[in-house]
Amino acid sequence: MPFPASHPALDRALSDRGYAEPTPVQGAVLEAEAGRDLLVSAQTGSGKTVAFGLALAPTLLGEAERFEDNASPVALVIAPTRELALQVSKELEWLYARTGARIATCVGGMDPRAERRVLERGAAIVVGTPGRLKDHIERDALDLSQLKAVVLDEADEMLDMGFSEDLTFILDQAPRERRTLLFSATIARDIAELAKTYQRDALRIDTTSKNVAHGDIEYRAIRVAPHEVEHGVVNVLRYFESPGALVFANTRERVKHLTASLRERGFSVVGLSGELTQSLRSEALQALRDGHARVCVATDVAARGLDLPDLGLVIHAEIPVNKATLLHRSGRTGRAGKKGTSVLMVTHTRRRKVELMLQSASIKAEWSGPPSADAIRAKDQERMLTDPVLMAPADEEALALGRQLLERTSPEHVAAALIRLYREKLPPPEDVQDDERMARAQATGRNERGQTDGPLTDFARGGEMSWFRVNIGRDKNADPKWLLPLICRLGHVTKRDVGSIKIFERETKFEITRDAEAKFRAALAQPNDEGVTIQDAVAPAPGEKSLRKWDKPSGERVGREERPFRKARSEGAAPKKPWTPRPEGEAPPRPRPPRAERAASPASEAGGGGGKWVKRTKDGPTPPGKKPWVDKPRAKKPWTPRAEGASAAGDRPWTGKPKPGFKAGAGGKPFKGKPRS
Repeated sequence: MPFPASHPALDRALSDRGYAEPTPVQGAVLEAEAGRDLLVSAQTGSGKTVAFGLALAPTLLGEAERFEDNASPVALVIAPTRELALQVSKELEWLYARTGARIATCVGGMDPRAERRVLERGAAIVVGTPGRLKDHIERDALDLSQLKAVVLDEADEMLDMGFSEDLTFILDQAPRERRTLLFSATIARDIAELAKTYQRDALRIDTTSKNVAHGDIEYRAIRVAPHEVEHGVVNVLRYFESPGALVFANTRERVKHLTASLRERGFSVVGLSGELTQSLRSEALQALRDGHARVCVATDVAARGLDLPDLGLVIHAEIPVNKATLLHRSGRTGRAGKKGTSVLMVTHTRRRKVELMLQSASIKAEWSGPPSADAIRAKDQERMLTDPVLMAPADEEALALGRQLLERTSPEHVAAALIRLYREKLPPPEDVQDDERMARAQATGRNERGQTDGPLTDFARGGEMSWFRVNIGRDKNADPKWLLPLICRLGHVTKRDVGSIKIFERETKFEITRDAEAKFRAALAQPNDEGVTIQDAVAPAPGEKSLRKWDKPSGERVGREERPFRKARSEGAAPKKPWTPRPEGEAPPRPRPPRAERAASPASEAGGGGGKWVKRTKDGPTPPGKKPWVDKPRAKKPWTPRAEGASAAGDRPWTGKPKPGFKAGAGGKPFKGKPRS
C-alpha cells in the first residue's frame, strides 16, 4: 500500500528518496490517532526513525508548511548511544529538509561549547543522548518549556545502560501537555512502568512476531576448535565476500587483537569499541560507508542503532550473552528488504548454549564446519568469471593496449596474468578443519563421555520460566551448592528444571521451568520439616544485584532481635547480682567531671593523673604520691689506651682474610694508586 499522507513537505521528501510502500511499523504509526501517545515495539531495521518522524509532523507543524524561528526546541529525541543519535539526526535532516527545520545534535564526545552555540541560535528539533542532554539542561543551555513532543528511541537499551535517572530528570523538566512516543524492541516490566508514569492513554502498537526471527536473515552455526576461531573468521569472510561485514567480539582487547590480525592478513578493516573517542568512531563508520573499509570489528556498542550500507554479513566471533543480544547483533544486516547472513563461531564448550539460544529465539540455523580452502578457491573462480570488470565496456586506449599485448604474447598468457593479479589482491584462506567431536555429538545425541544430551531448557534467557523466592539469604550463608539440592528436594524437581539463582541479603530468588511449575507448586503445598518458606516472586529488577559470598551485609538494624550476639555466662560462674533500690538518705555517687575540667585541675598541673603528662624537674614540686627528687651522679669509667694487638673485653679477635688486591703500604693502609712506570 502507498504511504498515507502526513505532511506535504515530508511526502515529497519520501518520494525523492524512493519510498513507495511503508513498513509495518510505519503503516501502524501513521494509522494511529493524531496527537496520541504511542508505545511501539518493533524489530531492528524496521524503519522506526522514519515512522516517528512522520508521526511528529502534524504535532510540530500543524497546517504550516515550514517551521518558524524557534528560540527553544519543540521536539526532543533521546537515543542511547552516540552513533544512534547521529544516525537519527541525519534521517530527520533529509525528512524535514523542505520544512526549514534546524536540527541540533547533543552527544557525548563532542565539544559541548559548540553544541551550546547551536542551541543558542535556536533549533526546532534536538537529538541527543541522556547524559549530554541532562548536562545542557542543568547549565541552562537547553530550554524544554516549549516542547510539544518527546521521543524515546531504544528505550529498553537506555534502561539497561543505567540511564533511568537521567531519563526521569529530562522528562520531569518537559511540559506535562507534551506528546510522548516510546519505541522499544521489547516491552518489559520496567518499560511498562516508564510508559505508565510519563504517558497518557498511550496506544500500544506491536509489530514484532513473538519468538520469530528476522525473515531476511540466514543463520549459520560454524563448528570450530577453540584455537581456530580466528582462522574460521578469516575463511567465513573470504567465502561470503560481502561488500560490508561486521565481526562482533565481547571485549575491547579482543577487538584490538582481531583488528590487527585481519589487517595483517590483507583485509581492509577498522575497529569500533567504547574506548575510542567520538572523532575516531565517526571516522571508522565513515570509512565503512565510503567503502574504504570492508570489515568492522566491534563490541556490542555497535549492536544497536547502526545502519551501515551494503552490510550483508554479521559474524559472532564470540557468542552473545543472550537471545536479545543475538537478535540485535544480527539485526544490523537484512535491512530494508535486503538479504543478510549471520554466522556464529561455535566451540564444543558453547554448543549447548548456542542450541538453547537458537531454540528460544525460534531460529533454524544451518550447522556445518568452517569453509575449506578448496571451497573458497572455487568461490573465487565463480566470482572472477562474473566480475563486472570483465563485462564493462573498454575505452579505445585500453583496447589499443590490449591489441599490443596480444601481438607480443598469446591470449592464454594474458588471461593467466589477469587471474594472477586477481588472486594477489585476495587474502589467502586458512586450513581449518571441522570439529569432528561436536559433529559426532550432534549426530548421535551423545557427548564424548557417552552421556545423552538432556532436553534444552531456557535458563533465564527469555524463555518460559517462573520466579520463586525462599526465605534464605546471604545473612544465613546461602550458597547454591546446598540451595539447589534443597529446592529440588522440596519441589520434587531436578536440577534441569531450575534456572537462575539470585541470592540477596535476606532472600533468594530462583527460576523454575513452566513444564515443571505445576509439579513444583503441588509439592510446595505439602508441609515440610525444613523450616523453609517458598513463595511466588517477580523477576529481579535490572538494577537489583545479587550478593556474593564475600559481600558484606548492609548492616541496617530492623529490630532488637538483630543486635550482635552476646556471649553466654559460663557455667559455674556467680549469678548476676539483682538490682536493689538505694537506701533512703544515701547520696548518689559523685559524677566524674568532664575531661576538659579534669585536664585543667590543680592535680593535673602538678603532675598528677588525669591530665596531660608533664616532665618532672629537679626544682619542681613533688606530685602527690611520688617520692622526692634525688640527684644521683652518674659514675663514668676513665678511659685507658688499649694495648697494640689486644682486643677489647668481650670482643672476639679478628680472624678474617685480607680483601683481594690488598697491598699494605705505609701505616698498613691499602695501596689505591696506579703503579709507577
